[in-house]
Amino acid sequence: MALYVLFDTETTGNQEHDRIIQIGAMIVHSKEKIEVYDELCSSEVPISLEAMEVHNITPEVIEDKAPFSETRFAERVNELNSAENFLIAHNINFDLDMLKKEGFDNAYTLIDTFRCAKHLYPDMPYHRLQYLRYALGLYKTEEEEAANLGITIKAHDAIGDVLVMKLLLSQLVQSASAQFEGKNPMQTLAELTQTPVLMRTFKFGKYKGREIAEVAEEDMGYLQWMRKNLELDEDMAFTLDNYLH
Repeated sequence: MALYVLFDTETTGNQEHDRIIQIGAMIVHSKEKIEVYDELCSSEVPISLEAMEVHNITPEVIEDKAPFSETRFAERVNELNSAENFLIAHNINFDLDMLKKEGFDNAYTLIDTFRCAKHLYPDMPYHRLQYLRYALGLYKTEEEEAANLGITIKAHDAIGDVLVMKLLLSQLVQSASAQFEGKNPMQTLAELTQTPVLMRTFKFGKYKGREIAEVAEEDMGYLQWMRKNLELDEDMAFTLDNYLH
């Protein structure tokens, strides 16, 4: 039977040299059996002030902790590393890259709840986890869920975010079942994870909020400039290429 490994990391920063200092995870066997992991870990890389501002983890908090490689989650994520199991995160590329820095070589089937939400809820202006937490009403049931699992919910805390992601995953499964009838919803989410999103509107820049199709007709030069000069995520690059070629 497939297992579902939902996880989130807090890190020393978001640059190439940065490393994991907190891991939050749930390994879901069934509704009744869920393993919960909430572990701090040390790092030789200093925590940036910008990172501290977000997650409130200071050097003193982790100075006596073991490195990530010695956490219980590090052992379990490697034990279960098989394509029959699902590894799930919100904007999974970031967290997966962090695991890879620790020597992890992925064999799981991946699900990115961020990209799946962009596919399944295209009319929502944003797909950040905390935005979806309120837009989809996940906050209404999170306290009961947290109590059942012995979790304390805090903003920008790895295990708190995993709890919200678990509730989001249930919503995504429902939406995938409704929009792709007759297909296994988890396989649908895995396929959507590997499929770039054709974006509808600009989220930034001078045309923020405008339909990309309209701007493409009015100012193709702007799209060409964006594609050449800006560092874009895969979805926006895919979208611009759709109009430019």
